[in-house]
Amino acid sequence: MRKEQYQVPEVQFQFRESGEFVTRTTSELFNNKRVVIFSLPGAFTPTCSAYQLPGFEEKYDDFLGLGIDDIYCISVNDGFVMNAWAQDQNIEKVKLIPDGNAYFTRSMGMLVSKSNLGFGDRSWRYAAIVDNGVIEKLFVEAGQRDNADTDPYEESTPDKVFEYVASTVKVGATI
Repeated sequence: MRKEQYQVPEVQFQFRESGEFVTRTTSELFNNKRVVIFSLPGAFTPTCSAYQLPGFEEKYDDFLGLGIDDIYCISVNDGFVMNAWAQDQNIEKVKLIPDGNAYFTRSMGMLVSKSNLGFGDRSWRYAAIVDNGVIEKLFVEAGQRDNADTDPYEESTPDKVFEYVASTVKVGATI
């Protein structure tokens, strides 16, 4: 697993925009920015759709007020699915990043098998603060393993991540 103070993996993501495939690199998304990323087992799944994605969308402006430049949701799904999920959830602020080939997720050390649920390989649930491409802080759910019978959601919540970001703001600093 990638650890704090290490670079995020350099990969290419395949987005689907205006009827075309568009390639973006990790460098394009992360360089010269302090961002929140969170990753989850899959689009349209219960916890992801009811709590995690809408929670980060709701707190988006609060995060920006603390100096975060953007929030990214990464999932082992293709661009078509991620776009449909964003539309279904009325997501306007959080950027959904398709990791259809799991290159980023695998390189982060977060790829797990969820074959017991018929999902194949997916991301373990986690969040991170990434500053200029370097992992500043990781929030990884307990029990990471293949074919887990539970899907914990305690460490990577928007509130827990927000609490950390708020603790890093220097008193008297202007943002």
